[in-house]
Amino acid sequence: MIRIAAVGDVHLGEDARGRLRPALDHLADHADVLLLAGDLTRHGTVEEAHVVADEFAELPVPVVAVLGNHDHHSDQADDVTKVLEDHGIRVLEGEGVTLEIGGRRVGVAGVKGFGGGFAGKCASNFGEPEMKAFVGHTIEIAERLRSALESLDTDLRIALTHYSPIPETLRGEPPEIYPFLGCYQLGEVIDDCGVDLALHGHAHFGCEQGVTPGGTRVRNVAQPVIRSAFATYGLES
Repeated sequence: MIRIAAVGDVHLGEDARGRLRPALDHLADHADVLLLAGDLTRHGTVEEAHVVADEFAELPVPVVAVLGNHDHHSDQADDVTKVLEDHGIRVLEGEGVTLEIGGRRVGVAGVKGFGGGFAGKCASNFGEPEMKAFVGHTIEIAERLRSALESLDTDLRIALTHYSPIPETLRGEPPEIYPFLGCYQLGEVIDDCGVDLALHGHAHFGCEQGVTPGGTRVRNVAQPVIRSAFATYGLES
């Protein structure tokens, strides 16, 4: 059994140093890898990124992350990424990484994702250039996820995003904002590429569990949903 720990939406500010670390020091007793599903900072500053690094660096298991919308807010996403990677936290945006765990190869493909909505209630690539740019960005990011997943030659595949690939894990959020919480294109890619587990955050008032139309397990690991420093999921190896 491969043990996957995951959390998102920790929203660490400069006053939060040390908040999570005590719960993480013995992470290896519970998990083989830790996946971070974005919104690691409050406002996406380099100073906050150093707090995130202090919390999640030098853990006894590999740490892999994607950024979220909060991590982009100050237009310093590249600098935030550098701080995290300089501290050994792998940050994915359209890439995949292969981890050797228990003699098995576990692949993680990650993108931030984007909004757009879900089948029957989604934005369309039509009309004003602003709308076409919005939907075009959604499509582009979904294709980045596809490329990352297809690059993995592994025994197990995990899709890590910030935005949701399905509406089911958004239940509890106002339906009016579903288009800003995820998009169906991510779910289609996940089903096309044979994913074993999909993890996302972003939906603070959503629910934890759902499945794609093709039957892939999806888990919303936003900290306000899981209500702990991390949640753990098992994958049969």
